[in-house]
Amino acid sequence: MKHIDVIIVGGGPIGIACGLEAKKKGLEYLIIEKGCIVNSLYNYPMTMQFFSSSEKLEIDEIPFISKEAKPKRDEALEYYRRIVTTNKLKIHLFEKVEHISKDRDTFTVISNKDTYKAGSVVVATGFYDIPNYMNVPGEELDKVSHYYKEPHFYASQKLAVIGASNSAVDAALECYRKGADVSLIIRGEDVGQRVKYWVRPDIINRINEGSIKAYFNANVKEITEDSIVIDTPEGIKSIENDYVLALTGYKPNFGFLEKLGIQLSDDNKRLPSYDEDTMETNVDGLYLAGVICGGMETHKWFIENSRIHAKIIMDAIVGKKVSIG
Repeated sequence: MKHIDVIIVGGGPIGIACGLEAKKKGLEYLIIEKGCIVNSLYNYPMTMQFFSSSEKLEIDEIPFISKEAKPKRDEALEYYRRIVTTNKLKIHLFEKVEHISKDRDTFTVISNKDTYKAGSVVVATGFYDIPNYMNVPGEELDKVSHYYKEPHFYASQKLAVIGASNSAVDAALECYRKGADVSLIIRGEDVGQRVKYWVRPDIINRINEGSIKAYFNANVKEITEDSIVIDTPEGIKSIENDYVLALTGYKPNFGFLEKLGIQLSDDNKRLPSYDEDTMETNVDGLYLAGVICGGMETHKWFIENSRIHAKIIMDAIVGKKVSIG
């Protein structure tokens, strides 16, 4: 079995950046991605527009040219795909890492397709795979989805959108404009402050004019085949309903991190332990990159401020190899 210097788990923008940096440093590397290239971005809403401008989404100083200052999903897919193919990065797609163990200085990485040996492992898996479930009766119904793709499906339907962040607000506005009867259910007292600044006035105006009915300080109690029941300051309300988009956010796979031996904070932030100077965790030779570093604080790290992790990690790995050799 061939020994690889570093295996990178996750083929998103930061995983790709790690691959580029490893290649530049002359390290033998492999990226393993359970889906397609930048799988999370692929699963974003079709018309999603980034908060960051295109130059802040660039990796390895490769120019990202977009039609507008803030690129959209399809432009990002094109950009990152071309980086992978043009640079002939070593990446295995549609291959899921199922187990990682360590014996002395060597990691064994077992996927659903193969087994690998590596001196170091970088986990850059993001947080988009596991929704924050509400744990209410009816959440398992087919009418409920924790992901939103595009609005056409919900035209002429009574749609409840749960959440106050960018994903919920974008879905509510798009579906309303395609003819859905939209109710927006928000746990807090206002639309989220981190909603894109050019979108927030739009949703507030639609709420104020009554085009979108918003329920603030509201919690979902139950979902049935033809209704959604919410607890509001005015009491329990049952709203006639066809479909529910529960866009309540997502979280990292903490179970996977714990199996690797990574220590997590005891509070509700579940922050993983790592050295900010090297991105190395409490497990020697195991590194974290990208948004997964923020635990439940999924707004803390994103592409534009975590792309530097790639260079930090590969410098640390090379430094170790030099000191040993």
